[in-house]
Amino acid sequence: MKTIVICSGGLDSVSLAHKVAAEHELVGLVSFDYGQRHRKELDFAAACARRLGVPHQLIDISEIGRHLTGSALTDDVEVPDGHYAEETMKTTVVPNRNAIMLAIAFGVAAARKAEAVATAVHGGDHFIYPDCRPDFINAFQSMQDHALEGYAEVRLYAPYVNVSKADIVADGAKHNTPFAETWSCYKGGARHCGRCGTCVERREAFHLAGIADPTDYEDTEFWVKAIGAFAAEEVK
Repeated sequence: MKTIVICSGGLDSVSLAHKVAAEHELVGLVSFDYGQRHRKELDFAAACARRLGVPHQLIDISEIGRHLTGSALTDDVEVPDGHYAEETMKTTVVPNRNAIMLAIAFGVAAARKAEAVATAVHGGDHFIYPDCRPDFINAFQSMQDHALEGYAEVRLYAPYVNVSKADIVADGAKHNTPFAETWSCYKGGARHCGRCGTCVERREAFHLAGIADPTDYEDTEFWVKAIGAFAAEEVK
């Protein structure tokens, strides 16, 4: 299956790129600059494409991103610290982000005669991001079937949509993903902060998967407190 992977440069999408390269025919990576504060992730996507020997297409939609206000990723809003599934993490929602990116990627796939677009949305995203849920994935596929009817048949490949981040780490290890060459932190500093939701989720995932985490964090202990605090709230 000739597949284009939407790759942000994060752990999930880079693991997916390695999975597709091993199990299908990876024909390229597509990344999006939507004005995200952690734009440095795109350098890791470019490095992934070079490593796998495929083209990397970086699409600038930053002008669109400027209109998607109110998110901690694109606006003057502080990125919250804490567990990924806490209510406060909803400030990281960029409205319709995945829908916009997928629509563009499907157009690119149709133009390049690719058979699938792969996205790394996963089970841990469901609470926070509406356009990462299985119902959205199914509905988007149906919409694209109509949008490309008679011109192209492109499948939406989302193998992680019902699995955990720890499962992705395990799958990434299986396909020799160089985890140190991925970027998760939403704050976009010189090192992973270790405190934002994505850093906490990343650290927890390696722990649950039983795989050594090679990430260099500024705060190496905060994730334990964040998980404990979240678990305590869940019990209430």
